[in-house]
Amino acid sequence: MTPPPTAEDLIAHYGLEPIPREGGLFRRTWAGPERPDGRPEGSAIVALLTARPGDFSALHRLPADEVWHHYLGDPLELLLLSPDGGTRTAVLGPDVLGGQHVQLTVPAGTWMGGAVAAGGAWTLFGCTMAPGFTYGDYEHGDAAGLTARYPGRAARIVELCRP
Repeated sequence: MTPPPTAEDLIAHYGLEPIPREGGLFRRTWAGPERPDGRPEGSAIVALLTARPGDFSALHRLPADEVWHHYLGDPLELLLLSPDGGTRTAVLGPDVLGGQHVQLTVPAGTWMGGAVAAGGAWTLFGCTMAPGFTYGDYEHGDAAGLTARYPGRAARIVELCRP
């Protein structure tokens, strides 16, 4: 039987590269046909975060729904800040009967950011969008603006923002 993979094994296997601004490592695995507006019909990535300091998915939002998928490794905690002012933490992971999600849709316009759950080492996950992702879609979170809008989550917002 093959031993379980390490983060380094997965980085090499998938040829993962740094995600600009957001953080983590990724590779685009699919982009659908180009639409008249130049966007792909859909897109998919595989991504990896570790528990190393500074390795997290920075708070950001997108103009379309994004579906997150847990594949391997430890749970991933996602902070979600809704346009209506609501907040919640969702956990992607294998314990579906314990409240974790193997698949989670983040609605368009929701601020999202995440990190490997406490005690974990790494997580391999994927994200899909339709229409597909373009870098022009990405809106990077600002700690000052987000903490003013969601003061009850200020400490976590600061942890999940980068300049």
